[in-house]
Amino acid sequence: MTGTPDKDRASIDASVSGGEPYVLGPESQPQAGAPHGSVTHHRLTGSKIYPGVERDYWLYAPKQYAASQPACLMVFQDGASYLDTKVNAPIVLDNLIQQGEMPVTIGLFVNAGEKGPGAPVYGGDTNRSIEYDSMDDRYARFLIEELLPEIEQRVAITSDPGGRAICGISSGGICAFTVAWHRPDVFGKVVSHCGSFADIRGGHNYPSMIRRSERKPIRVFLQTGARDVDTIYGNWPLANREMAAALAYRDYDYRFEFGEGGHTLAHGGAIFPETLRWLWR
Repeated sequence: MTGTPDKDRASIDASVSGGEPYVLGPESQPQAGAPHGSVTHHRLTGSKIYPGVERDYWLYAPKQYAASQPACLMVFQDGASYLDTKVNAPIVLDNLIQQGEMPVTIGLFVNAGEKGPGAPVYGGDTNRSIEYDSMDDRYARFLIEELLPEIEQRVAITSDPGGRAICGISSGGICAFTVAWHRPDVFGKVVSHCGSFADIRGGHNYPSMIRRSERKPIRVFLQTGARDVDTIYGNWPLANREMAAALAYRDYDYRFEFGEGGHTLAHGGAIFPETLRWLWR
């Protein structure tokens, strides 16, 4: 990452180095009797909100989905990471839907835009930081005005915000919260893994904003660990503790899981079945 301070590089390297005490459990593996849903790959081009920016996305539809009955929706930022064996998200959805622990749910796994200015200080050439770390409603509008209408040509999804969740890791985690913060009328559930509630593009202001604003009708799951990163932008474990404290102060329906892990999906993946059970209860 061009321009990354040496101290930050060391913290990031240590935080993603592995050795975490987490493994995927049985509910993250294929189970006898749980029918497998389908995952299809798609490409989004021609965005007006992010001109010239393209991206891949994938649609998961459970076997139980029927076009005559609008399904719930769960959106994943950095979608390819959640499809990977670190989480096995489609398999978890297969199993929990079959068990009746969550409703029939369409999974939208969307990657960040591939062309953009990169991140402040750290550099890069993607649109990820602009999309995920920004505090305005632009990415929410992108989802609501551009991406969701496209997938609704393929699947029927509920318009009830209580039936719509959004999830992500790191900058994707704060992005998930930002979307629901701006549009609780569209997304009522949030999962943030190692959320970047740091001073990248103003995210460190959220705890104060939460405390000073009326409670919004969203349910929030936060996860991070003692080995999460400590950089020029802030300390991720402390930032997530501040978020949890602010949510508690405003009496949000929230849950905070603080573990031993770093800036990875190891812990979040290991507890993902329980996360979804809590989220959709």
